[in-house]
Amino acid sequence: MDPNPRGRGGSRRPSPVAGQSNGIAIVSTRLVIIGLPNSGKTTVFNALTRSAARTGTFGAGEETPNLATVKVPDVRLDRLTEMFKPQRKVPADIQYLDVGGMAKGVAEKGMSGQLLGHLSQADALLMVVRAFINPEVPHPEEFVDPLRDIGTLNMELLFSDLALVDKRLQRLASQIPKLRGAERETFEREQAVLTQLKAALDADVPLREVVPQLDPEDAKMLRGFGFLTAKPLLILLNLGEDQLGAPGGTLVAQAAELYARPGIAIDALAAKIETEIYQLAPADALAFMQDLGITESSLDRIIRVSFNLLGLIPFFTVGPDECRAWTIHRGETAVEAAGEIHSDIQRGFIRAEVVSYEDLIAAGSLAEARRLGTLRREGKGYVVQDGDVINFLFNV
Repeated sequence: MDPNPRGRGGSRRPSPVAGQSNGIAIVSTRLVIIGLPNSGKTTVFNALTRSAARTGTFGAGEETPNLATVKVPDVRLDRLTEMFKPQRKVPADIQYLDVGGMAKGVAEKGMSGQLLGHLSQADALLMVVRAFINPEVPHPEEFVDPLRDIGTLNMELLFSDLALVDKRLQRLASQIPKLRGAERETFEREQAVLTQLKAALDADVPLREVVPQLDPEDAKMLRGFGFLTAKPLLILLNLGEDQLGAPGGTLVAQAAELYARPGIAIDALAAKIETEIYQLAPADALAFMQDLGITESSLDRIIRVSFNLLGLIPFFTVGPDECRAWTIHRGETAVEAAGEIHSDIQRGFIRAEVVSYEDLIAAGSLAEARRLGTLRREGKGYVVQDGDVINFLFNV
């Protein structure tokens, strides 16, 4: 069930870090890490990506950010690889970008173009909030208060969006009187939508709660703005070793009570401890985790939380050349999944041969799944399910 696309091209959005594989455009899901100074952002980045980026280097937000791509662990892909014994296994991946510049008041002063560019291109934001106590690392507000800091960072994102809306509304107000006909109608419609967004922002309502309620055409019109409060948000409490277990759980519960809203997920990790763990030999790391009561890698858990927040699911293609996991949004159809692999497959789509991961494992082979009738033919409108194994038939 190798897609074996011919030609070049891809259907996903362009990206400055897009890679190429056999003529297929590959674009990773990207989470941009933000946080106040001394919150441990870069330590979190190192913990999640198994990197060794130097900490304490960000200042005004103009420094080169830290970027890493990590493979998404999935035991289903491991099992499929065992079954098909391909030349290579290709997991889905996710990117983490660690940027500076989110000091209190940055939005009022005006975010740098570089920082705003990084944030606006994110698929989601990962907000690191300091919960650990360390007198040697001063907090910019003099004392540690995670709930206060969440509110501070949320307001910075909101003020940035409000400034963008106000600027565009001012420009529209000067342009519309000079226009006529369809062009004027288009600009007036944009003005009406932005006025609605301004009212929400003035009431401290993030746009992730407003945009989904808009007419689809109006929501599409807003894509180019890159509004920050329209993006999914993962709030990650950065704990100290003494906060593992019940204390950390209490902090997460308190944050969830105040800030759990649509499009927001809240979790915690002890980033400093996690970075120490991955530097140990596997046996020593396991023993250390057991001593601390850590049951799984934060990398695995945070990826899972991120995918759920973004509404992402994997589907698989299998064959002697490779077994690969592809990522799509929940609810997308077979023809949209085909476009994730290659635009040629999407354009020439004939049908999809689909079997669920569970049915394939139970059958033991594609041939047996076909004989049992669990390998079935689906058309363009089929809604892909989490873990589907798909072969696309298409005309070039």
